[in-house]
Amino acid sequence: MSGGHDDESVYDGLTGHDDPRWAFGSGFAESEADIVAPVPDGAEPADLAAYCQMLGDDALVLSHRLTEWVSNAPELEEEVALANIALDLLGQARVLLARAGHVEGAGRDEDDLAYRRDAAGFRCVGLVEPSDELDFARAIARLLMFSTWRLALLARLEGSADPVIAAVAAKGVKEVTYHRDYAARWTLRLGDGTAESHGRMQDGLAWAWPYLDELFRTTDQERRLVAAGVAADPADTRDEVDSVIDQVLERATLTRPDVRPAGTLGGRGGRQGVHTEKLEDALAVMQSLARKHPEATW
Repeated sequence: MSGGHDDESVYDGLTGHDDPRWAFGSGFAESEADIVAPVPDGAEPADLAAYCQMLGDDALVLSHRLTEWVSNAPELEEEVALANIALDLLGQARVLLARAGHVEGAGRDEDDLAYRRDAAGFRCVGLVEPSDELDFARAIARLLMFSTWRLALLARLEGSADPVIAAVAAKGVKEVTYHRDYAARWTLRLGDGTAESHGRMQDGLAWAWPYLDELFRTTDQERRLVAAGVAADPADTRDEVDSVIDQVLERATLTRPDVRPAGTLGGRGGRQGVHTEKLEDALAVMQSLARKHPEATW
């Protein structure tokens, strides 16, 4: 599978890079050139940096969780597909975090932001944090919810006044369309399959569903950036996301889980750096090599 890339093979995507620290899956040559572009008029640098971290952290942490399926997927084809999705998200994360580091003006690059922040410094939503414990139905349920929401958000960001966000959105729409299609097809296959697969898929939805509401909460930074033409209000994606998910569930003979949404701490959640130990567990693995060998390059 190509992971949604138009005329580019997997091999083509892995060759022709001189940077020894190049991250597989980036492929954002044009937006990389715009990393140092001025902050758009009407936007505060701190708000833009925070927003790029939000979008980048979502992609980075879910990419890490998807890599847990490498050598563990039920079939080789699904292992390749999930790995390609992870690479797409890693590429988005790298560019967004590079932009955040530049805008902050603190001399931090994408590696610093990925590997040298503790959990409280991350701004990802709760949906991406927990391990799915290698339960394929859970992985698919989470990917369906995340990709449906992210696609709706990226489509609105193609016209962003920030050139990096706009470039990531334009490429990301093509990538995440594939991610959503992949998750929807597997939801249909499992939900409308055997009694066992139906039950497993329904349980997978129940596991991911408590994190859905957080996707549509709007932060103060987002409100200000919406007014500046930089961001998109996640609350505006709710109707579209609900409609798409409901269509998939109906065709898959599945139902919306009757579960309570995940709570907040004083109204604060992942966007404000409030996370569970599940993110700590992910970062302990994801950051271990970089922290042990901080000067290493490869």
